[in-house]
Amino acid sequence: MNKLKHLFLLTVLILTVHPLVQAQSSKKTKLNQTTSPAQDRLYWAELLYKMSSPVILNLSAGTLKKNMPVEVPPGQKTDFFKKVTYLEAVGRTMAGVAPWLALPDDETKEGQMRKKLRTALLEGIRNAVDPANPDYLNFRTESQPIVDAAYMAQAFLRAPKALWDPLDALTKTRIAEEFKSLRTRTGAYNNWLLFAGINEAFLMTIGEQPDPARLEFAKRKILEWYQGDGWYSDGPSLSIDYYNSYVIHPMLVDFFKVLSDHKKIKDELYGTAVKRMIRYSEFSERIIGPDGTYPPMGRSVTYRTAAFQALGQVALMEKLPSEISPAQVRSALTAVMHRMFDQCDNFDKSGWLVLGFCGSQPGIADVYTSTGSLYMATLGFLPLGLPADNVFWTAPTADWTAKKAWSGQAFKKDYHVEY
Repeated sequence: MNKLKHLFLLTVLILTVHPLVQAQSSKKTKLNQTTSPAQDRLYWAELLYKMSSPVILNLSAGTLKKNMPVEVPPGQKTDFFKKVTYLEAVGRTMAGVAPWLALPDDETKEGQMRKKLRTALLEGIRNAVDPANPDYLNFRTESQPIVDAAYMAQAFLRAPKALWDPLDALTKTRIAEEFKSLRTRTGAYNNWLLFAGINEAFLMTIGEQPDPARLEFAKRKILEWYQGDGWYSDGPSLSIDYYNSYVIHPMLVDFFKVLSDHKKIKDELYGTAVKRMIRYSEFSERIIGPDGTYPPMGRSVTYRTAAFQALGQVALMEKLPSEISPAQVRSALTAVMHRMFDQCDNFDKSGWLVLGFCGSQPGIADVYTSTGSLYMATLGFLPLGLPADNVFWTAPTADWTAKKAWSGQAFKKDYHVEY
Protein backbone atom coordinates (compact mmCIF):
# COMPACT_ATOMS: atom_id res chain seq x y z
CA MET A 1 0.00 0.00 0.00
CA ASN A 2 2.82 2.39 0.92
CA LYS A 3 4.59 1.56 -2.36
CA LEU A 4 1.42 2.36 -4.32
CA LYS A 5 1.02 5.60 -2.38
CA HIS A 6 4.62 6.60 -3.05
CA LEU A 7 4.26 5.69 -6.74
CA PHE A 8 1.11 7.81 -6.97
CA LEU A 9 2.80 10.78 -5.29
CA LEU A 10 5.85 10.42 -7.54
CA THR A 11 3.60 10.34 -10.62
CA VAL A 12 1.76 13.48 -9.47
CA LEU A 13 5.08 15.19 -8.80
CA ILE A 14 6.42 14.32 -12.27
CA LEU A 15 3.22 15.45 -13.98
CA THR A 16 3.27 18.69 -12.00
CA VAL A 17 6.93 19.51 -12.37
CA HIS A 18 7.48 18.39 -15.97
CA PRO A 19 5.51 21.27 -17.55
CA LEU A 20 7.39 23.72 -15.35
CA VAL A 21 10.70 22.22 -16.40
CA GLN A 22 9.62 22.40 -20.03
CA ALA A 23 8.62 26.04 -19.59
CA GLN A 24 11.91 26.90 -17.94
CA SER A 25 13.79 24.94 -20.59
CA SER A 26 12.00 26.76 -23.40
CA LYS A 27 12.83 30.09 -21.79
CA LYS A 28 16.49 29.14 -21.50
CA THR A 29 16.53 27.92 -25.09
CA LYS A 30 15.21 31.28 -26.23
CA LEU A 31 18.29 32.95 -24.81
CA ASN A 32 20.54 30.73 -26.92
CA GLN A 33 18.56 30.94 -30.15
CA THR A 34 20.17 32.75 -33.06
CA THR A 35 17.87 35.41 -34.41
CA SER A 36 18.11 37.44 -37.58
CA PRO A 37 19.09 41.12 -37.47
CA ALA A 38 15.56 42.06 -38.57
CA GLN A 39 14.09 40.00 -35.73
CA ASP A 40 16.41 41.72 -33.28
CA ARG A 41 15.29 45.16 -34.42
CA LEU A 42 11.60 44.31 -34.24
CA TYR A 43 12.12 42.84 -30.77
CA TRP A 44 13.81 46.07 -29.61
CA ALA A 45 11.11 48.24 -31.17
CA GLU A 46 8.25 46.25 -29.68
CA LEU A 47 9.90 46.23 -26.26
CA LEU A 48 10.55 49.98 -26.31
CA TYR A 49 6.98 50.58 -27.44
CA LYS A 50 5.67 48.37 -24.64
CA MET A 51 7.78 50.26 -22.11
CA SER A 52 7.15 53.81 -23.29
CA SER A 53 3.57 53.75 -24.56
CA PRO A 54 1.82 53.81 -21.15
CA VAL A 55 3.67 57.03 -20.32
CA ILE A 56 3.27 58.72 -23.70
CA LEU A 57 -0.30 57.68 -24.53
CA ASN A 58 -1.59 58.61 -21.08
CA LEU A 59 0.18 61.97 -21.19
CA SER A 60 -1.40 62.72 -24.56
CA ALA A 61 -4.83 61.92 -23.12
CA GLY A 62 -4.29 63.93 -19.93
CA THR A 63 -4.57 60.75 -17.86
CA LEU A 64 -0.98 60.12 -16.75
CA LYS A 65 -1.53 61.26 -13.17
CA LYS A 66 -4.80 59.37 -13.06
CA ASN A 67 -3.51 56.05 -14.35
CA MET A 68 0.19 55.77 -13.51
CA PRO A 69 0.79 53.90 -10.24
CA VAL A 70 3.21 55.42 -7.75
CA GLU A 71 5.17 52.50 -6.33
CA VAL A 72 7.75 53.53 -3.74
CA PRO A 73 10.36 51.70 -1.66
CA PRO A 74 9.18 49.90 1.49
CA GLY A 75 8.62 52.35 4.34
CA GLN A 76 8.34 55.41 2.08
CA LYS A 77 5.15 57.44 1.63
CA THR A 78 3.84 58.47 -1.77
CA ASP A 79 3.07 62.12 -0.88
CA PHE A 80 6.45 63.55 -1.90
CA PHE A 81 6.89 61.25 -4.89
CA LYS A 82 3.60 62.39 -6.42
CA LYS A 83 5.16 65.84 -6.78
CA VAL A 84 8.01 64.56 -8.96
CA THR A 85 7.41 61.05 -10.32
CA TYR A 86 5.35 62.06 -13.35
CA LEU A 87 8.00 64.41 -14.74
CA GLU A 88 10.54 61.66 -14.06
CA ALA A 89 8.56 59.25 -16.24
CA VAL A 90 8.05 61.78 -19.02
CA GLY A 91 11.55 63.28 -19.20
CA ARG A 92 13.36 59.96 -19.03
CA THR A 93 11.06 58.29 -21.55
CA MET A 94 11.47 61.21 -23.95
CA ALA A 95 15.27 60.96 -23.79
CA GLY A 96 15.11 57.23 -24.52
CA VAL A 97 12.70 57.32 -27.45
CA ALA A 98 13.93 60.55 -29.07
CA PRO A 99 16.48 59.06 -31.53
CA TRP A 100 13.96 56.43 -32.63
CA LEU A 101 11.15 58.92 -33.12
CA ALA A 102 13.48 61.10 -35.19
CA LEU A 103 13.48 58.52 -38.00
CA PRO A 104 11.23 59.25 -41.00
CA ASP A 105 7.82 57.63 -41.29
CA ASP A 106 7.37 54.37 -43.19
CA GLU A 107 4.61 51.79 -43.55
CA THR A 108 6.29 49.00 -41.58
CA LYS A 109 4.92 47.77 -38.27
CA GLU A 110 7.77 49.58 -36.57
CA GLY A 111 7.08 52.75 -38.54
CA GLN A 112 3.45 52.72 -37.43
CA MET A 113 4.48 52.36 -33.79
CA ARG A 114 6.93 55.25 -34.16
CA LYS A 115 4.37 57.51 -35.79
CA LYS A 116 1.76 56.76 -33.14
CA LEU A 117 4.19 57.53 -30.32
CA ARG A 118 5.56 60.68 -31.93
CA THR A 119 2.09 62.09 -32.62
CA ALA A 120 0.99 61.30 -29.07
CA LEU A 121 4.16 62.68 -27.52
CA LEU A 122 3.81 66.03 -29.27
CA GLU A 123 0.30 66.32 -27.85
CA GLY A 124 1.56 65.13 -24.48
CA ILE A 125 4.30 67.77 -24.37
CA ARG A 126 1.63 70.44 -24.86
CA ASN A 127 -0.36 68.98 -21.97
CA ALA A 128 2.72 68.77 -19.75
CA VAL A 129 3.24 72.55 -19.74
CA ASP A 130 -0.40 73.65 -19.87
CA PRO A 131 -1.45 74.83 -16.38
CA ALA A 132 -5.08 74.01 -17.20
CA ASN A 133 -4.36 70.38 -18.10
CA PRO A 134 -4.76 67.55 -15.55
CA ASP A 135 -1.26 66.37 -16.50
CA TYR A 136 0.48 69.72 -16.03
CA LEU A 137 3.88 68.65 -14.72
CA ASN A 138 5.71 70.13 -11.76
CA PHE A 139 8.88 72.00 -12.70
CA ARG A 140 8.47 74.67 -10.03
CA THR A 141 8.94 73.00 -6.65
CA GLU A 142 11.43 70.47 -5.23
CA SER A 143 14.92 69.83 -6.60
CA GLN A 144 14.13 66.64 -8.51
CA PRO A 145 12.64 68.47 -11.55
CA ILE A 146 16.15 69.79 -12.32
CA VAL A 147 17.05 66.19 -13.14
CA ASP A 148 14.10 65.27 -15.28
CA ALA A 149 13.90 68.54 -17.13
CA ALA A 150 17.47 67.70 -18.15
CA TYR A 151 16.33 64.44 -19.72
CA MET A 152 13.59 66.34 -21.51
CA ALA A 153 16.24 68.80 -22.72
CA GLN A 154 18.34 65.88 -23.91
CA ALA A 155 15.35 64.60 -25.89
CA PHE A 156 14.93 67.95 -27.63
CA LEU A 157 18.66 68.02 -28.40
CA ARG A 158 18.57 64.47 -29.75
CA ALA A 159 15.52 64.96 -31.97
CA PRO A 160 14.87 68.69 -32.54
CA LYS A 161 13.10 68.25 -35.88
CA ALA A 162 10.81 65.54 -34.55
CA LEU A 163 10.05 66.83 -31.05
CA TRP A 164 10.79 70.57 -30.88
CA ASP A 165 10.16 72.15 -34.27
CA PRO A 166 6.54 70.88 -34.64
CA LEU A 167 5.45 72.43 -31.31
CA ASP A 168 3.31 75.57 -31.42
CA ALA A 169 4.74 78.90 -30.27
CA LEU A 170 2.78 78.98 -27.01
CA THR A 171 4.02 75.54 -25.98
CA LYS A 172 7.61 76.50 -26.78
CA THR A 173 7.29 79.64 -24.67
CA ARG A 174 5.81 77.67 -21.79
CA ILE A 175 8.63 75.12 -21.93
CA ALA A 176 11.23 77.89 -21.83
CA GLU A 177 9.54 79.46 -18.81
CA GLU A 178 9.38 76.13 -16.97
CA PHE A 179 13.08 75.57 -17.61
CA LYS A 180 13.98 79.05 -16.39
CA SER A 181 11.97 78.43 -13.22
CA LEU A 182 14.47 75.71 -12.28
CA ARG A 183 17.05 78.40 -11.47
CA THR A 184 15.47 79.00 -8.06
CA ARG A 185 16.96 75.71 -6.78
CA THR A 186 20.19 73.76 -6.68
CA GLY A 187 20.88 70.06 -6.33
CA ALA A 188 23.50 67.59 -5.19
CA TYR A 189 27.24 68.17 -5.65
CA ASN A 190 27.73 65.36 -8.15
CA ASN A 191 26.29 64.45 -11.56
CA TRP A 192 23.46 66.89 -10.80
CA LEU A 193 25.72 69.71 -11.97
CA LEU A 194 25.35 68.29 -15.47
CA PHE A 195 21.58 68.48 -15.22
CA ALA A 196 21.70 72.18 -14.48
CA GLY A 197 24.28 72.66 -17.22
CA ILE A 198 22.36 70.89 -19.97
CA ASN A 199 19.15 72.70 -19.02
CA GLU A 200 20.94 75.98 -19.67
CA ALA A 201 22.51 74.61 -22.84
CA PHE A 202 19.08 73.67 -24.16
CA LEU A 203 17.78 77.17 -23.42
CA MET A 204 20.69 78.53 -25.42
CA THR A 205 19.74 76.40 -28.44
CA ILE A 206 16.23 77.89 -28.52
CA GLY A 207 17.44 81.47 -28.37
CA GLU A 208 17.18 82.10 -24.63
CA GLN A 209 19.96 83.65 -22.57
CA PRO A 210 21.66 80.90 -20.52
CA ASP A 211 23.04 81.27 -17.01
CA PRO A 212 26.82 81.33 -17.65
CA ALA A 213 27.62 80.29 -14.07
CA ARG A 214 25.68 77.04 -14.39
CA LEU A 215 27.30 76.30 -17.74
CA GLU A 216 30.80 76.96 -16.45
CA PHE A 217 30.42 75.19 -13.09
CA ALA A 218 29.11 72.02 -14.73
CA LYS A 219 31.93 72.01 -17.27
CA ARG A 220 34.74 72.64 -14.78
CA LYS A 221 33.69 70.24 -12.05
CA ILE A 222 32.92 67.27 -14.31
CA LEU A 223 36.30 67.66 -16.01
CA GLU A 224 37.95 67.96 -12.60
CA TRP A 225 36.31 64.70 -11.54
CA TYR A 226 37.76 62.68 -14.41
CA GLN A 227 39.68 59.75 -12.90
CA GLY A 228 41.27 58.30 -16.03
CA ASP A 229 40.75 55.33 -18.36
CA GLY A 230 37.24 56.46 -19.28
CA TRP A 231 35.89 56.85 -15.74
CA TYR A 232 34.53 59.95 -14.01
CA SER A 233 33.82 60.07 -10.29
CA ASP A 234 30.28 61.01 -9.39
CA GLY A 235 31.32 63.97 -7.28
CA PRO A 236 34.63 64.35 -5.43
CA SER A 237 35.01 60.61 -4.69
CA LEU A 238 34.74 57.60 -6.99
CA SER A 239 31.74 55.28 -6.77
CA ILE A 240 31.60 51.95 -8.55
CA ASP A 241 28.18 52.00 -10.18
CA TYR A 242 26.59 52.73 -13.55
CA TYR A 243 26.31 56.51 -13.28
CA ASN A 244 28.96 56.98 -15.95
CA SER A 245 26.34 55.46 -18.26
CA TYR A 246 23.10 56.58 -16.61
CA VAL A 247 24.19 60.22 -16.76
CA ILE A 248 27.77 61.36 -17.03
CA HIS A 249 29.17 60.28 -20.40
CA PRO A 250 26.03 60.67 -22.55
CA MET A 251 24.95 63.94 -20.98
CA LEU A 252 28.44 65.43 -20.95
CA VAL A 253 28.88 64.64 -24.65
CA ASP A 254 25.50 66.17 -25.51
CA PHE A 255 26.25 69.18 -23.28
CA PHE A 256 29.67 69.74 -24.81
CA LYS A 257 28.27 69.38 -28.33
CA VAL A 258 26.02 72.39 -27.69
CA LEU A 259 28.86 74.37 -26.11
CA SER A 260 31.15 73.51 -29.02
CA ASP A 261 28.53 74.48 -31.61
CA HIS A 262 28.06 77.82 -29.84
CA LYS A 263 31.83 78.42 -29.53
CA LYS A 264 31.71 78.23 -25.73
CA ILE A 265 34.43 75.56 -25.64
CA LYS A 266 37.09 74.39 -28.06
CA ASP A 267 36.17 71.54 -30.38
CA GLU A 268 39.06 69.54 -28.91
CA LEU A 269 37.31 69.43 -25.54
CA TYR A 270 34.21 67.93 -27.11
CA GLY A 271 36.41 65.46 -28.99
CA THR A 272 38.08 64.35 -25.77
CA ALA A 273 34.71 63.81 -24.10
CA VAL A 274 33.67 61.59 -27.01
CA LYS A 275 36.94 59.59 -26.84
CA ARG A 276 36.45 59.01 -23.13
CA MET A 277 32.90 57.80 -23.68
CA ILE A 278 34.15 55.43 -26.36
CA ARG A 279 36.71 54.05 -23.90
CA TYR A 280 34.04 53.61 -21.23
CA SER A 281 31.82 51.82 -23.76
CA GLU A 282 34.50 49.14 -24.08
CA PHE A 283 33.99 48.28 -20.40
CA SER A 284 30.22 48.26 -20.92
CA GLU A 285 30.51 45.73 -23.74
CA ARG A 286 32.88 43.53 -21.73
CA ILE A 287 30.66 43.23 -18.65
CA ILE A 288 27.85 41.58 -20.60
CA GLY A 289 28.14 37.88 -19.80
CA PRO A 290 27.76 35.08 -22.35
CA ASP A 291 24.19 34.57 -21.13
CA GLY A 292 23.21 38.25 -21.29
CA THR A 293 23.55 38.91 -17.57
CA TYR A 294 25.56 41.76 -16.06
CA PRO A 295 26.53 42.67 -12.47
CA PRO A 296 23.85 44.49 -10.43
CA MET A 297 26.37 46.79 -8.76
CA GLY A 298 26.06 50.22 -7.19
CA ARG A 299 23.03 52.35 -6.58
CA SER A 300 20.05 52.73 -8.90
CA VAL A 301 20.20 49.23 -10.40
CA THR A 302 16.42 49.52 -10.85
CA TYR A 303 17.25 51.62 -13.93
CA ARG A 304 17.90 48.31 -15.67
CA THR A 305 19.03 48.76 -19.30
CA ALA A 306 20.08 52.38 -18.73
CA ALA A 307 23.35 50.75 -17.63
CA PHE A 308 24.14 50.58 -21.37
CA GLN A 309 23.17 54.09 -22.44
CA ALA A 310 26.79 55.11 -23.08
CA LEU A 311 27.48 52.01 -25.19
CA GLY A 312 24.26 52.63 -27.11
CA GLN A 313 25.11 56.26 -27.70
CA VAL A 314 28.54 55.36 -29.07
CA ALA A 315 26.82 52.90 -31.42
CA LEU A 316 24.26 55.55 -32.40
CA MET A 317 27.08 57.98 -33.20
CA GLU A 318 28.76 55.20 -35.24
CA LYS A 319 31.96 55.59 -33.25
CA LEU A 320 32.49 52.08 -31.89
CA PRO A 321 36.17 51.07 -31.66
CA SER A 322 37.34 49.07 -34.67
CA GLU A 323 37.73 45.90 -32.59
CA ILE A 324 34.09 46.05 -31.43
CA SER A 325 31.74 45.41 -34.32
CA PRO A 326 28.24 46.89 -34.43
CA ALA A 327 26.87 43.36 -34.76
CA GLN A 328 28.47 42.18 -31.52
CA VAL A 329 27.07 45.18 -29.65
CA ARG A 330 23.60 44.54 -31.06
CA SER A 331 23.89 40.84 -30.20
CA ALA A 332 25.12 41.56 -26.67
CA LEU A 333 22.43 44.12 -25.91
CA THR A 334 19.75 41.88 -27.41
CA ALA A 335 20.91 39.10 -25.10
CA VAL A 336 20.63 41.48 -22.12
CA MET A 337 17.09 42.43 -23.12
CA HIS A 338 15.97 38.84 -23.62
CA ARG A 339 17.48 37.85 -20.26
CA MET A 340 16.00 40.81 -18.41
CA PHE A 341 12.58 41.14 -20.02
CA ASP A 342 11.74 37.59 -21.14
CA GLN A 343 12.92 35.94 -17.93
CA CYS A 344 11.66 38.51 -15.40
CA ASP A 345 8.23 40.03 -14.79
CA ASN A 346 9.23 43.69 -14.98
CA PHE A 347 5.76 45.04 -15.82
CA ASP A 348 2.58 45.07 -13.77
CA LYS A 349 -0.75 43.87 -15.16
CA SER A 350 -1.42 47.32 -16.66
CA GLY A 351 1.96 47.50 -18.39
CA TRP A 352 3.84 49.83 -16.01
CA LEU A 353 7.38 49.06 -14.89
CA VAL A 354 7.74 47.76 -11.34
CA LEU A 355 10.45 48.45 -8.78
CA GLY A 356 13.23 45.92 -9.20
CA PHE A 357 16.11 44.71 -11.32
CA CYS A 358 14.84 41.33 -12.50
CA GLY A 359 11.15 41.34 -11.67
CA SER A 360 9.43 42.90 -8.68
CA GLN A 361 12.10 43.56 -6.03
CA PRO A 362 10.94 46.71 -4.19
CA GLY A 363 13.44 46.12 -1.40
CA ILE A 364 16.37 46.97 -3.69
CA ALA A 365 14.94 50.35 -4.71
CA ASP A 366 16.81 53.40 -3.44
CA VAL A 367 15.02 55.93 -1.25
CA TYR A 368 14.71 58.39 -4.15
CA THR A 369 13.19 55.85 -6.54
CA SER A 370 9.55 55.57 -7.57
CA THR A 371 7.68 54.35 -10.64
CA GLY A 372 8.64 57.34 -12.78
CA SER A 373 12.34 56.82 -12.05
CA LEU A 374 12.29 53.40 -13.71
CA TYR A 375 11.80 54.83 -17.19
CA MET A 376 15.54 55.41 -17.30
CA ALA A 377 15.46 51.91 -18.81
CA THR A 378 14.39 53.43 -22.14
CA LEU A 379 17.87 54.97 -22.41
CA GLY A 380 19.24 51.54 -23.28
CA PHE A 381 17.50 51.63 -26.68
CA LEU A 382 19.33 54.54 -28.36
CA PRO A 383 20.63 52.46 -31.32
CA LEU A 384 17.05 52.25 -32.60
CA GLY A 385 17.78 55.75 -33.89
CA LEU A 386 19.96 54.12 -36.55
CA PRO A 387 17.92 53.29 -39.68
CA ALA A 388 17.04 49.68 -40.38
CA ASP A 389 19.54 49.50 -43.25
CA ASN A 390 22.48 50.52 -41.05
CA VAL A 391 25.13 47.85 -40.51
CA PHE A 392 24.22 47.77 -36.81
CA TRP A 393 20.89 46.25 -37.87
CA THR A 394 21.94 44.25 -40.94
CA ALA A 395 25.15 42.42 -40.00
CA PRO A 396 24.72 38.78 -38.88
CA THR A 397 24.67 37.91 -35.19
CA ALA A 398 28.16 38.00 -33.67
CA ASP A 399 29.73 36.90 -30.39
CA TRP A 400 30.66 39.66 -27.95
CA THR A 401 33.82 39.79 -25.86
CA ALA A 402 32.68 37.72 -22.86
CA LYS A 403 31.10 35.12 -25.10
CA LYS A 404 34.34 34.82 -27.05
CA ALA A 405 36.42 34.64 -23.88
CA TRP A 406 34.33 31.94 -22.20
CA SER A 407 34.16 29.77 -25.33
CA GLY A 408 37.89 29.66 -25.96
CA GLN A 409 37.93 32.11 -28.86
CA ALA A 410 40.52 34.81 -29.36
CA PHE A 411 39.55 38.24 -28.05
CA LYS A 412 41.23 41.61 -27.74
CA LYS A 413 43.39 42.31 -24.70
CA ASP A 414 42.41 45.36 -22.70
CA TYR A 415 44.79 48.18 -21.75
CA HIS A 416 44.59 51.49 -19.90
CA VAL A 417 44.41 54.67 -22.00
CA GLU A 418 46.02 58.03 -21.26
CA TYR A 419 43.29 60.44 -22.39
